[in-house]
Amino acid sequence: MKLRIVLALSVSISGWAQVAPPRTYNTDRINHLITEGRLRLSLDDAIALALENNLDVELERYTRRLAATDLLRAQAGGSLRGIPLSVREGPSSVGVPVLNGTNLGGGDAPSLNRLEGAGAQIDLSLFGSLPLSTGPEVPNFDPSLSGTLTWNHQSDPQNSTFLAPLRSLNTKTATGDIGIAQGFATGATVSLNFQNLHQSSNTPLLSYSPYSTSSLGLTFIQPLLRGAGQTVNKRYIHIARNNQRVSDLVFRQQVISTVYAVVRLYWDLVSLTEDVRVREEAVSSAEQLLKDTEESASTGVLAAVDVTRARAEIARRRRDLLVAQSLVRQQSEVLKDYVTRSEDSALRGVLIQPSETLHAPDTKIDEPLNSLVEQALRERPDLAQARIQLSNSEISLKGSRSALLPTVNVIASVTNNGLAGDPSAAGSGILPGSTANPYLTGGYGDALSQIFRRNFPDYSAGVQVNIPIRNRAARADVSRDELQVRQQEIRLAQLEKQVRLEIRNAQIAVEEARASFESARQERIFQEQTLDAEKEKLGVGASTTYLVIQYQRDLMQARSSEATAQVSYWKARAALDRAVGSILSEHGVDVDQAVLGVVTSH
Repeated sequence: MKLRIVLALSVSISGWAQVAPPRTYNTDRINHLITEGRLRLSLDDAIALALENNLDVELERYTRRLAATDLLRAQAGGSLRGIPLSVREGPSSVGVPVLNGTNLGGGDAPSLNRLEGAGAQIDLSLFGSLPLSTGPEVPNFDPSLSGTLTWNHQSDPQNSTFLAPLRSLNTKTATGDIGIAQGFATGATVSLNFQNLHQSSNTPLLSYSPYSTSSLGLTFIQPLLRGAGQTVNKRYIHIARNNQRVSDLVFRQQVISTVYAVVRLYWDLVSLTEDVRVREEAVSSAEQLLKDTEESASTGVLAAVDVTRARAEIARRRRDLLVAQSLVRQQSEVLKDYVTRSEDSALRGVLIQPSETLHAPDTKIDEPLNSLVEQALRERPDLAQARIQLSNSEISLKGSRSALLPTVNVIASVTNNGLAGDPSAAGSGILPGSTANPYLTGGYGDALSQIFRRNFPDYSAGVQVNIPIRNRAARADVSRDELQVRQQEIRLAQLEKQVRLEIRNAQIAVEEARASFESARQERIFQEQTLDAEKEKLGVGASTTYLVIQYQRDLMQARSSEATAQVSYWKARAALDRAVGSILSEHGVDVDQAVLGVVTSH
């Protein structure tokens, strides 16, 4: 009969901060901006709301915390799980008002750069999700405490001439072991093990029964080649710390994307709102034309068909006004959705009323392209985090190169032993003249005393060598990792080259938008003069209502084009600021406040 009870104990003393559920309600700022059913926003207010409530920004706040967990994992000797490196662009606008022939419709303004996408996901990694090289295993830097308790009863029937008096050999054994292990940055591991055994048996071959044995042993292993040194064993810690910086830069890039999207959406709303005002004036001018035409028709200066034509024009312009108002409502919903976490009851049906007014482009400043490129290379977070990614790959490469080396480990251990027990009555007489040694007579405490007096020490030292003959897997890993580093260097050079192109294109877009505004302004002035002259001719019967209506339409289009050109300029300026990396400073954005989600500077 055998009965065995084993209790194994592995202790991990740790704690963690439980992650709170995400906040789903808007900040108080938005409640202070609602007046008479309107959300009155300046551009600064819209940016502040987005930094506090936008869910894309909130998502990146968790990425920063993920990076902190990876550092904690690396400090314990664990491998890295990685962090996401993507940001999300803002949504597209519903468009700006345009006239297609004679029909008013909506359409997107010409794109100012490739980033003006409909919520596109932008991956900032140099080459996607490439795994880190393996290399030698990193020691466990966290102390590990383990223990085992065992109780065993064993009864074996005897078929032995030597032990003929015994029907069965009965043994009761209890063991209790505890150990602690610790790894170090040099690659060394140290373990301390305390082992205990207490046993009683009816065998006559034992001098002591019951008896206790104990041992306390210290083992030290230090690699000399493969896996040796802090550079190799702390590589994950260095990478994790770099990834913390990367997470900060990715967060900053998301803030840039969000601010740029708010600027773009806000100015498009301003443009659409201005277009509503233009079309309201067009309706008023059409109503005044109808009134003047009716008076002229009553005196016989104009024909009755002119009155009909004037009435048809009013209906047409009212329809155009409804379309323009619908575009404003749609754009308001897009912007409101982007700067809020959720639409609660207080926001339902609330339209955004922008407080900014259109103004002419600023004075032309010809800043040298090279100066702007240098600023971008210095300040753009997407480039900075790409350089850190390359640095991480070079750090990881050191680990794969270490795997090329042979394994040479120095191993040393020292163990102190102890034994004590009661002289076995069953054992007396088996061997003539045998007696128990009185030094070993006693209990468990005597065995412990022998350990600490070092009465029975064991010593050992040696060198363990393992030399791979071909080591093709490690050679392949090193070659692959070096190739990936070279690819990343090329990709980084491509990104820096692309920055120069983006800045130059953004400069051209600003210059074009400034010139377009000036042309639109001149066109509007001449159209006003032309319409005034045609009205005077109509008043004396030298023109027709049809011509006046045409000139009114031309003036309405010129005014709408001027507003669109103004907005296009400020959007182009925002695109240039983004390309250079200065958009946050241009709008007074404090990234530290954005991290906390509480903006006080606006």
